Amino acid sequence: MSFSPATAIEFVTALPPGEDDKSQELTLGMLRHTPEPLSRHQYLPGHLTCTGIVLHPSLESFLLIHHRRLDRWLAPGGHVEPEDESPRDAAAREVREETGVIVLPGEAFLAGIDVHGIPPKSSEPYHLHHDLKFGLVATAAGIALSDETKGVRWCGFAETVEIPASIRRAAERTRAHYAAG
Repeated sequence: MSFSPATAIEFVTALPPGEDDKSQELTLGMLRHTPEPLSRHQYLPGHLTCTGIVLHPSLESFLLIHHRRLDRWLAPGGHVEPEDESPRDAAAREVREETGVIVLPGEAFLAGIDVHGIPPKSSEPYHLHHDLKFGLVATAAGIALSDETKGVRWCGFAETVEIPASIRRAAERTRAHYAAG
């Protein structure tokens, strides 16, 4: 059985004030006031997703995937599954499935929240992903492609790869968190 919306609410409310305030507010509303916020089949106003902001073991770069369907560079992540015991576990599982990367066990560090639109496909209407971005560290540098990805790479912090600002902010927060020890 997956974690409860109350568990996700604990993470979301603990995020300090800052640039993610609007996404935090929208995500709390979705978690508190909708019938199935963890279900990928709840389209109005969307559902929870979990992303891994994964640092290379050297802490000098972060992991990106070139998403096959969305055709852009993003951090690995996706939907909550019944076997996920926590939002961090969902993010770590998605990272493993999409890139082959195993992350170090440890605390759950919420590095950011972002609410973004997902275009329609077949039986899915346009909907929102209320995405929790967890800071993680890889156990090794090896990476692999999956069916969902067109590319996987480590991105240096100084590189100018076109990615959403929320991913870059979360990567910087993750690096600062783990560099501080």
